Parts: sequence; C-alpha cells; structure tokens
Amino acid sequence: MTTRSQHPSSTPVTNSPVKKARKANAAKANAADITARKVLAEKKARKVPAARKARKVPAVRKARKVPAVKKARKVPAVKRVKKARTVLAAVTPEKDLMSHRSYPVTGAGLGLRRALLGPLRSCDPETIGSSISFMEVAPENWINAGGQKKQYLRYFTERFPFVCHGLSLSIGGPSPLDETFISKLGQFMDQYNIRAYSEHLSYCTDNGHLYDLMPIPFTEEAVHYVAGRIRRVQDMIGRRMAIENVSYYAAPGAELSEIDFINAVIAEADCDLLLDVNNIYVNSVNHRYDPLEFLQALPGERIAYGHIAGHYNEAEDLIVDTHGADVISDVWDLLDKAYALFGVFPTLLERDFNIPPVDELLLEVQRIKQIQDKWNRHDRPQTDPKGGLAHARQSSA
Repeated sequence: MTTRSQHPSSTPVTNSPVKKARKANAAKANAADITARKVLAEKKARKVPAARKARKVPAVRKARKVPAVKKARKVPAVKRVKKARTVLAAVTPEKDLMSHRSYPVTGAGLGLRRALLGPLRSCDPETIGSSISFMEVAPENWINAGGQKKQYLRYFTERFPFVCHGLSLSIGGPSPLDETFISKLGQFMDQYNIRAYSEHLSYCTDNGHLYDLMPIPFTEEAVHYVAGRIRRVQDMIGRRMAIENVSYYAAPGAELSEIDFINAVIAEADCDLLLDVNNIYVNSVNHRYDPLEFLQALPGERIAYGHIAGHYNEAEDLIVDTHGADVISDVWDLLDKAYALFGVFPTLLERDFNIPPVDELLLEVQRIKQIQDKWNRHDRPQTDPKGGLAHARQSSA
C-alpha cells in the first residue's frame, strides 16, 4: 500500500506556472477591482456642478415704431393740371379727343336779344334756319318773362336748340351764391329744354351788383373757392356748367398766369369751358401775349361751345370787349386756328349794341358756318383716286 506522500501525483507543486498565472491574474483582477472602486468613489465624491442657469433670453424687442405714412404733399392745383395735360397729350392728340366729344348743340348760333325778337320773327323761317343752328339767351332776362315776351321765347325754343349764358351769378364773388336764383334757373332750363348753361369766370357783386364783370384774383386760394362754388351750382341744377374765359383790364394780386388759373379752376371743378375767341384776342393785346400760345394751352376736350364777337379799339394797346361791332379778320383767323387745333365746335355770334339789319347780321353767322364746313370737309374721309379712303390733310389757315 502506498501512502499519499509516496504517490508522485500527490506531491504539492507550489511553484507551478498555472498557479503562478492564477495568482498573477488574481492579483491583477484585485488591483483592477481596487482601481475601479477608487474611480467610482472619486466620481461619487466629485461635486457635480449645478446645471448652468439658463441664459436669460432677452425679452422680445419692442417692435420698432414704424413712422406713420407721410401725409401726401398737397400738390398745387396748377401743377396737377399741367401734369394731367402732359400725360393726356402724350397719349391722345387734342384733335382726336375732340372728334369723340359730344356737344349740347351743333353748328353756328346767334345770341337772342330783345331787339332781335321782332325782326327774326318776321323773317322767312327757312332763311333763318339755313343760317342759325342754335340760339342763346341770358336767363336773368327771361326767367320771369310773361306776356308777349314769353310767347316769343316759346316760339323760338320750339324751333331752335337753346343754351343760356348767365350774367349775374357772380361765381367768384364774396357774397354767398344766390341759391333761389339757381333753383329757378334749373326750372327754367327744364321748362324750355335749354341744353347747356354757362357763366363768366368773374364776379359782379360786392354787397350789391357792380354792373360789370370784375376779374377774380389769379391765386390758388381763389381756384379752390371758385371751384367749390361751381360744383355747388352743378349739383343744384343737375347739369354740368361751362365757364367763359373773360376779358379783363387789370389783374390785382395775381400769383398765377391767366391760363394757369383757368385750367386749374376747370380741372378742380370738373366743369366745361365756353371758349370766347374774341376775349383771347382782346387780352392778348391788352396784356401782351401770344393769342395762339394761349389757345393751345386751353383744355380743348372741355369745350362745350364757343363765342365770337366784335370789340372797340380804345387805343393801340387797349381794346374793350363791347360786342358792338363786326368781327375783325384777326379774330376770324383765331377761330379758324381753334378749329384746326380742337376740331369744329359749336360757335355763337354775340351782338349786343349797334345791331345791324338781320340780313347783315346773318352774314357773320354764315361765315362761322363756312369756316366750320371747311374743317368738316378736312376731317371727313375722302375717296383716294387709287381706291379706298384717305383723310384730307389738315392745315391751319
């Protein structure tokens, strides 16, 4: 029997590589464990800083105050008119605008005066009708007419188209508008089928009638004042009215030119123009300007009808608009140029004093018609010798 001590395999092996390796591994593991524990302990012991305080986000900035839209700069009436006319002229020629315009009356007319009632009534209707296309009266002289005078008015208004031309409205005067008269005016126009109403761009009252046509100061303030009164009249009579370019002999307190004043009033009031050719000529002499340049600057598209008349030469440089003489050649030439610029518009002869016999008077009315016929032929399409249509060349006489 062998004992343990004698068996070779039972002999303790204290320095075997396995044991050494196991010991080494155990030591390493132990050291690693110790190291891990230390690291863990250090982590636990380390003071973790508190979470950073959230950065204070600034409050939303107060919305920047946007300046209010600047109030539109008030453009003077004259500049507005000039700009509008420049744009209009660039788009459509003046004459083309006029060719599409409708007028309250047509042809050549005559102002009906009391002195003409009997002579015209006794004339051959065909003779009168071949010369006169329309007539004009001053409403102040006829609104309250009765008796034979009323019968005369009814006779002529039943045979001719009529317009009326006021004398006493005082559109630029300091006194309030006579609204009683304006109401009667509307009724008068309805009663006799009056087709248009015009007045002078002037004033004739100042705490009473002045019995003359006084010039309105050519200022921006006057433009607004007069335009407002014109709009009021138009509202009351339910029709457009036309204002007449007047003759004047002084221009107190003027800030604008005559042409700028007229154009500004017409534009702001949105009214029509009664184009008085003789007044342009009279003013051109008295105030030394070119009548054709003045004519060209007028708003032709606003013309309702025209006036032509004679005048009195007080001196070489002073003419008075009297309607008491024959129309001179220079004024006839200016009418011809007006038709060349604007096309033919209805035109009326005024004769207030030194009235000749009807036959002589009608010669001047017929001369208006002759000039109109000339320009109507120029405007009318003519047959081209080669076939087709061709417009006659237009030239100013």
